[in-house]
Amino acid sequence: MRLKSGLLIGIFGLIVVLLGGWFFTLAIALLTYLALLEFFRMAEFKGIKPATKTTLFSCLVIIISTYLETIGLLEGEISNAVLPVCSVGICTWLLLQPKSGTISDIAASIFGLFYLGFLPSYWIKLRGLESVVISSNQGFISFENLSNTSGLNLTLTSCFLIVASDIGSYFIGKSLGKRSLSPISPSKTIEGLIGGISCSTLLAIFFAFLLNWENPFLVGILYGILISLMALVGDLIESMMKRDAKIKDSGTFLPGHGGILDRIDSYIFTPSVLYYIFVILKYFS
Repeated sequence: MRLKSGLLIGIFGLIVVLLGGWFFTLAIALLTYLALLEFFRMAEFKGIKPATKTTLFSCLVIIISTYLETIGLLEGEISNAVLPVCSVGICTWLLLQPKSGTISDIAASIFGLFYLGFLPSYWIKLRGLESVVISSNQGFISFENLSNTSGLNLTLTSCFLIVASDIGSYFIGKSLGKRSLSPISPSKTIEGLIGGISCSTLLAIFFAFLLNWENPFLVGILYGILISLMALVGDLIESMMKRDAKIKDSGTFLPGHGGILDRIDSYIFTPSVLYYIFVILKYFS
């Protein structure tokens, strides 16, 4: 059952990434909606009462507005205003309740908006890049041949690298792991971390050659390490929250895999970091 569920998840992810557009946007919206319900369930185990409906609606607004910005139907300034405006709306909603919200209620709601609304929306920005135009013949690295790299390539390769990192860390950690990586997740080991980074890096180098990037070894190594570490951060953050809530899985939506949040935690922090790296490189090129 676990293998079948994993295979179906992978096929679904591949299809929506390839289709892009509204298909990809609505898939992101659906996954974050379900994951946010699981996050709020964890918060309720701690006696927190977040603004669930208001935050769910706000996350949907952020994701839709991000897509409208990428296709040119919404100005960037208006899209950027959605997060703070929605934050004010959530706080106002909590303020108007018969029993006013607590600091924890506000914090959980706003964090939920950021964690499962704002951050995942960067997958849409990354996927929406028509081409990454970086031309620089100066400095330590020349990125001239990255000019043909599209948002589709970046999105697909990033997802594959996260999968490679997860597989490498799991199998190498299970067979060779001896030293615990963090008390937050005792099953994770330093050996598993090295295995995950190694698998991600090897695959990144392969993609760098395949896509004809300049300095494929160096770019592949940096790319693979970055994606693997961002995936680890996302995994540990969710593990920390589950540990605090004293639950094993965020939900039971996926047989053998736990909840939706358990499956997408490694994908949450990656797109924003990767997107802005390319923005910075473009700015200094």
